[in-house]
Amino acid sequence: MAKKIGVITSGGDAPGMNAAVRAIVRRGISLGYHMIGIRKGFKGLLEDDFTTLTSRSVSRTINFGGTILHTARCPETRTVSGMNRAVKTIKDLDLKGVVIIGGDGSLAAGNELVKHGIKVINIPASIDNDIFGTDETIGYDTALNTAVEAIDKIRDTATSHERIFVVEIMGREHGFLAMDVGIASGCEFIVVPEVKTNMNSMVNELKLGKERGKTSQIIAFAEGAGSSWEFAKKIEDMTGLEVRVSILGYIQRGGRPTARTRMLASQFGNLAVELLHAGKSNLLVILSNGKISSVPIAKIINREKKFDKEKYTLLKNLSI
Repeated sequence: MAKKIGVITSGGDAPGMNAAVRAIVRRGISLGYHMIGIRKGFKGLLEDDFTTLTSRSVSRTINFGGTILHTARCPETRTVSGMNRAVKTIKDLDLKGVVIIGGDGSLAAGNELVKHGIKVINIPASIDNDIFGTDETIGYDTALNTAVEAIDKIRDTATSHERIFVVEIMGREHGFLAMDVGIASGCEFIVVPEVKTNMNSMVNELKLGKERGKTSQIIAFAEGAGSSWEFAKKIEDMTGLEVRVSILGYIQRGGRPTARTRMLASQFGNLAVELLHAGKSNLLVILSNGKISSVPIAKIINREKKFDKEKYTLLKNLSI
């Protein structure tokens, strides 16, 4: 009987997860493995919800957003009983190892599985691009392009009405996405959790921009920085100018993954299986300095990715 490898998509969905699943399944099959998909994240391990994955079952999925395996939050795995149940399911399935596609929560859960003797390889997937150790996560480029396209459209109406727009970008704890969206879409300002906003300075710059003949001014606002509605109201009160709010929300998570996202997901998935095949475990597949490699989970878990203040300065320099 062929050895088996399990695949899980966990936590928040991200475009490109299906491309990663496809790569994992096809590389696994090419190496002689029987591939098992765990449905609904770690919940599938607690509810015995899994399926056999074949080359044909992942056909025509590389271009789909979301995840064909579905995903769900699973706080039960943070309990001893929940983790023990997950471990038992993996052992009952006789899996040689598990590839987990997800964010920080998935890293933590995978690390716990390793402590119980399960071989795990993690693949970083998050539109926030906030996972320490990798330059880019699956889904980030797609979310970036989605948000930039939306702001390009908002700019049209902002210019028509000569208004200030506060556009809320996803990022509960970090402003990586908001910063890159701000730069790529030519925003005048970004507001992120990592940098304290000087309201007086911003208000003065907004007024000066109006005096210079700017017909629109857009502020990329990371959701983790507070209430975009309260922020907009404060600017309106301080400037006397019209301010509108647009919250992009979950459209940033969906849609067809970009070519870059698909390439990254395919490379990550391919290496993840090869690492398991070589008997390696408790590694995160990463992109670093343009190269696909891996790093021990122990070196990155509970570490926080640094905010690039040079990029932040770049936006300020170009927004005059």
